[in-house]
Amino acid sequence: MKTFGKNTVEAIPHVDHYRNLLSATAALKSRPTLAELHEEKEEELIRAKQREPLLTSEENLVEENANKASSAIKFGWIKGVLVRCLLNIWGVMLFMRLSWVVGQAGIGLSTLIVLLATVVTVITSISMSAICTNGEVKGGGAYYMISRSLGPEFGGAIGLIFSVANAVAVAMYVVGFAETVRDILKANDSLMVDETNDIRIIGILTVTLLLAIAIIGMEWEARAQVVLLGALLIAILNFVVGTFIPPSDEKVVQGIVGYQGTVFVENFGPKFTEGENFFSVFAIFFPAATGILAGANISGDLKDAQRDIPRGTFLAIIISSITYIACAWLLGSCILREASGYLPAAVATAMSNVTYNGTDVLNVTLGVINITTPTPGAAAASVYSLARNCTLGKGGVCTRGLLYDFQAMEVVSGWGPLLTVGIFSATLSSALASLVSAPKVFQAVCKDRIFPKIHVFAKGYGASENPRRAYFLAYAIGVAFICIGDLNAIAPIISNFFLMSYALINYSCFDASLANSPGWRPAFRYYSMWMSLLGALLCIAVMFIMNWWTALITFVIVCTLFVYVHYSKPDVNWGSSTQAHVYKNALNTTLKLVSVADHIKNFRPQVLVLTGAPWARPELVDFVYSLTNKISLMVCGNIVEGPQSDNLKHLRGMRPKEAYHWLHNRRVKAFYSVTTAPDFRCGVQNLLQNVGIGKLRPNILIMGFMSRWNDPEVNKNEVDEYVHVVHDAFDLEYGVGILRLKEGLYCEETNANESLPVNDSVHHKADPEDDEEEKRPSSPSSPTMLRRSSTSSNDSDEADDNGNDVNVELGLGKAIQENFKNRFAKKQKRGTIDVWWLFDDGGLTLLLPYILSTKQYWRNCPLRVFAAGTKRGEIDREQRQMATLLSRFRIQCEKMTILSDIGKSPSEESMKNFDKLLEGWMLDEENGESAEKFPWKVTEEQKLFLKDKTKRNVRLRELLMEHSKDAALIVMTLPVPRKNTCPAGLYMAWIETLTKDLPPILLLRGNQSSVLTFYS
Repeated sequence: MKTFGKNTVEAIPHVDHYRNLLSATAALKSRPTLAELHEEKEEELIRAKQREPLLTSEENLVEENANKASSAIKFGWIKGVLVRCLLNIWGVMLFMRLSWVVGQAGIGLSTLIVLLATVVTVITSISMSAICTNGEVKGGGAYYMISRSLGPEFGGAIGLIFSVANAVAVAMYVVGFAETVRDILKANDSLMVDETNDIRIIGILTVTLLLAIAIIGMEWEARAQVVLLGALLIAILNFVVGTFIPPSDEKVVQGIVGYQGTVFVENFGPKFTEGENFFSVFAIFFPAATGILAGANISGDLKDAQRDIPRGTFLAIIISSITYIACAWLLGSCILREASGYLPAAVATAMSNVTYNGTDVLNVTLGVINITTPTPGAAAASVYSLARNCTLGKGGVCTRGLLYDFQAMEVVSGWGPLLTVGIFSATLSSALASLVSAPKVFQAVCKDRIFPKIHVFAKGYGASENPRRAYFLAYAIGVAFICIGDLNAIAPIISNFFLMSYALINYSCFDASLANSPGWRPAFRYYSMWMSLLGALLCIAVMFIMNWWTALITFVIVCTLFVYVHYSKPDVNWGSSTQAHVYKNALNTTLKLVSVADHIKNFRPQVLVLTGAPWARPELVDFVYSLTNKISLMVCGNIVEGPQSDNLKHLRGMRPKEAYHWLHNRRVKAFYSVTTAPDFRCGVQNLLQNVGIGKLRPNILIMGFMSRWNDPEVNKNEVDEYVHVVHDAFDLEYGVGILRLKEGLYCEETNANESLPVNDSVHHKADPEDDEEEKRPSSPSSPTMLRRSSTSSNDSDEADDNGNDVNVELGLGKAIQENFKNRFAKKQKRGTIDVWWLFDDGGLTLLLPYILSTKQYWRNCPLRVFAAGTKRGEIDREQRQMATLLSRFRIQCEKMTILSDIGKSPSEESMKNFDKLLEGWMLDEENGESAEKFPWKVTEEQKLFLKDKTKRNVRLRELLMEHSKDAALIVMTLPVPRKNTCPAGLYMAWIETLTKDLPPILLLRGNQSSVLTFYS
């Protein structure tokens, strides 16, 4: 066992084998490929040598990224998550709005507000923990988690609004700081301009200083956060101590009366002022809870984001929630809800002479001072009554107390300046954290290139990839909102943005769990998909309850960004739960479809079209897609001749991807299926038997006409295989269609390993097309593939007679070739679709052209129906019967014609032309040829036996030339070759006769089962 893993190409499991090759932490180790383990030794060495240059360049990039990552500053869960979350949560709301919240909602509802915010944040943190432990978390925080879970649509939308929300949060915290400084200036009568403009000036100067700290680097920012946290903890402790210190008279008239049971009871219930309610107060408070993402926002700078984010975030929520509830109870127990703040100077002087041991006491009643026999209780009651008498306040109203004094915590604290330092620490630390978070998240959005024109902000500087450009953008947004100068106006704006982010984080966890993808394996097990869904719904409900119109605006913004990203289709593949749902829904729907009973009304033409490589026959692809678009299944089949081992490149890797890429660029929604086989017929049999799943299986086979069937250079075995494909399709109860264009089907020059057995060429005759007609975008340059080269066709006898090279496509201009290739990818010129419904095949010959006539590109082409007359004297009756049948099928046609002379014999010239076609296909028994050896050749007995059918087909050609030579498209019933009766040569002569020198013609035959019904 000591040699296990040695002296072998095999590799033992290693973490490096599962890293992204180009990630910063990727290592040089890679597992051997399947080819290196499975192929013969010599071939394996060749493959290994071919891989060496690629690996070398990638390894160099990996080493460079790894060295760069190792030199970056990384933080643990305390410094990177816990400290940041606490500083963000213990922000401006704790010191400057919690007293107002208690005054409005009372102690009871204030506790409920804190707990409701805690419920939202705890559920969100649980969901976030599940997501971030389901794989490595890189930079971008909430954006990274949402985008990798739900896809770029949700991720891109939330990434932008979350960045803006953090940038606006900078303004909120800085305005809180500026209000405190403004109040200090006001108290000292030192305002610079006025109260509002002073907030703006101080705020702009402050955010500029914070920008400088952030730009210096994350290490200095982290050190500043630790210092600020220390100051913040001291300030909170200072407040708690201050509540136990007996208040002075100056504090009493401001509502700070110390711990009293009556005050607690009075403040326990709500007392909302005009325009306020529970949810408006909650909207003001909730931004305090948004700090839970402070650690996640710098996920790229954490040592182990999977461990650090859950641990630090949960602990921060527990500590901060206890702190907020405790402070709310302390405030409600020792501060009046309303106080006058009135203490006359005479009263203050008199009070300074009062002793509580029994001599003088002040009895104050409505500002009248009387010296009477003193008692301590009377003195305290007198000041207390001053505090409660709001008519004594400025302007005859109360201006102090929980409802009106935003600096109440500072007044009640043990030493006011120390709490002021705490306010500064709370506001500045939160602002600094938001100023760092916003650019980091925005940088991650820009790096993913989901939105255009913003990649300039993705540039990072230094080992930690500092997003300096994004810093300046966040700074500009912050300054703009600072100019509002009102904390209460800013807070609700970001509340909805953060709640939407929380809702999507919760929904991401729910959606990933619901998708039940094997890749969803979070290490954090204490989550529930239903709890995450409840969290998402709770966040959305709170959004609308707080402020329905800002919630609506948030939804509109998210939906707009979602729709933009969805339709712009960024080139990203993150294995999101949205992708997992596509598979799950498709699987479930396909399984349900199996149990759905077939009915004629639900028939859909599901087509297997033999295109070879799709770009080889673009007209065939476009024509069939016109039939199946938004209706049914289309599969492009490709047969690669030869053994599987020699054609692996066609079966795996890039070749199938190239086919789907081509289809995607041509806007064709179809599947691609390739198979290897010893010959063309076996390959088609493989496709006929195996393509599809459940009820999603083709029921029609369409292929191009083998226009070179009569070329002396063509192997007659291939012609025989071609005809036997028709037999094979009928054996499996497929409908069969053969499409022929006068110019032939355009084909790329390729090798036989990727073609149909005989190629069609672009020829010198072309129908003029209007270049200004509406077109579906043509494909880009197709990959150069090896396939059999094309030679001449027999479509043009004139060219042969004149001695011209029939491969005149080599002389055609590129524009004409493009016109041929895209003839069915644009709106068709006005014409008709002529339906020659000669024999009842179940209605497929009528249904497909009807479907085609409803499509956008064919709406200028109404249907004309031609049917065979059976009796000369009953043409009118047969015409009425056919018109009635079409009416009952609800199929409208421009004209319906009964062919009364279809039974006439064809002209001698037509028969001579047909006999000329058969010259090379007649069995020459005199020279020893036999039907067993040459089954595709026609014996005299067979020719005589099938003479009537031959005449009928020749006669049909004359009628086609008479009635439909100017049609836009002809759809005609395909003759059925009877097994062991009609040889390949004779059948191909029939097809050649019916289709030569005509507009595009589709010979079509159903499987004799009804596809039309007139019953409801």
